[in-house]
Amino acid sequence: MLKDSETRLISSENQIAELKNQANTKVIFSAAAGGSGTIGPFSKDTTLIYKTVITNIGGAYDSVTGIFNAPVTGVYYFCIFYHAGGERNSKLHLYRNNEVIVITSDHQSNNDTADNGGNAVFLQLQQGDRVFVQMVANTRIWGYEHHTTFSGFLVTQM
Repeated sequence: MLKDSETRLISSENQIAELKNQANTKVIFSAAAGGSGTIGPFSKDTTLIYKTVITNIGGAYDSVTGIFNAPVTGVYYFCIFYHAGGERNSKLHLYRNNEVIVITSDHQSNNDTADNGGNAVFLQLQQGDRVFVQMVANTRIWGYEHHTTFSGFLVTQM
């Protein structure tokens, strides 16, 4: 009987410690493409590297590769925004690993000289999943200052 009580107490203490650890896990990032002009066009689909890190709590976004790596299993929120001139098509894909999840795009126009676009999504990720943005071949966006951004945060651990 005493052994059972000790086992339950240890189990409860472990559960409490895990819940505290989950409550203290913070993952929040926001980064801008940066630069001083347009990005693209490229001859093939290209992963965007958002070089200007605005915040990176938890260190899950890599500004060298442009890839977010999920540090814990959970539900995350991601959003992408871009600005571009209308003289060329603009098209961005947000990926989870090798799967396109959401797209934002605009077509070429001689009458519309500035375009904005964006998209957002909640994603259930496993620890180690990668999320990144690719610009589709032969499209272009603006990287000037903070016009084009990629952001995300952990909503809840699972």
